[in-house]
Amino acid sequence: MARSSSSLAGLRRALPGDDADELTWLLFHQEDVISLDQARRHLSSKAIRHRVATRRWRQVHRAVFVAHNGPVGPAQHRWIAVLAAGPAAMLGGLTAAQAWGLRGHDSRIVDVLLPAAHQSRALPPGVRLHRTTLLGEEDVLRVGQPPRTMPARSLVDAAQWAATDEQARAVIAAGFQQRLVGGDDLHLILDAMPRIRRRNLIRQTAADAAGGAHSLAELDFLDLVGGAGLPEPSRQVVRRDANGRRRYLDVWFGQWRVHVEIDGGQHLDPATAWTDMRRQNDLWVDGDRVLRFPAWAVRNDPRTVLAQVRAALRAAGWTGWS
Repeated sequence: MARSSSSLAGLRRALPGDDADELTWLLFHQEDVISLDQARRHLSSKAIRHRVATRRWRQVHRAVFVAHNGPVGPAQHRWIAVLAAGPAAMLGGLTAAQAWGLRGHDSRIVDVLLPAAHQSRALPPGVRLHRTTLLGEEDVLRVGQPPRTMPARSLVDAAQWAATDEQARAVIAAGFQQRLVGGDDLHLILDAMPRIRRRNLIRQTAADAAGGAHSLAELDFLDLVGGAGLPEPSRQVVRRDANGRRRYLDVWFGQWRVHVEIDGGQHLDPATAWTDMRRQNDLWVDGDRVLRFPAWAVRNDPRTVLAQVRAALRAAGWTGWS
């Protein structure tokens, strides 16, 4: 019976035996991708040409080979990009953040970072090279496979290289939400990079996200509230409901007991929606005012959102400007 492609991939990536040579281990660690310079440390030029001629290896760039003739996956594309860019290159920005586990921000472009003192090389299609004069040893994981910038530096670079401010804020918020970073991690990077693009935006977004506003919609809501002169709320506050269970509130105007919930796409799932409804019902029973807005309304109908928040606060006793 024919094996599935996933089964074949699993066999191909099986751990080498104890008697495996250095070349076998190198290919294992590098997802079957190898540079010409690396290959020459283990094989003669004739042996390399023979592997290509017999289709055991495939040349995928001027000086980079893949040790099979099957499809090239995302992990191999990353190795190809780094090896093509040279020994000082590393994954950076969004690509490095993805390697650390960032979800929901896929890109077909592989971002590679290279210290400015090193000469650049011709790169394969789909690889974007960035250069930097500010790169401390603490910013790089060199024992990682492939080498890449650390999570905080990766997110800062991803934000400054993003096509739009919206994308930049979304990446930073996701980094906190998915626990790649926390606290002052990004502020420490920004302190060492005083002239980067979007520095103030990254700093403010990181400050809000570290304070609990993990989703981009929550950050947008906080911007609305601040711009409208409403009281400053707390974020991700832990409360006890009527049954004594711990509940996390998206936005909480504590003095007036007004709770605002921002619903993202996950709230369309029936099980999640029912969990949210039970939480909301418990809060209502306990005497809170609860407002719920879909994320799209925060962005596309801010006038209505602000009017309802202002009305709820006034009904609860707030006496701010009308």
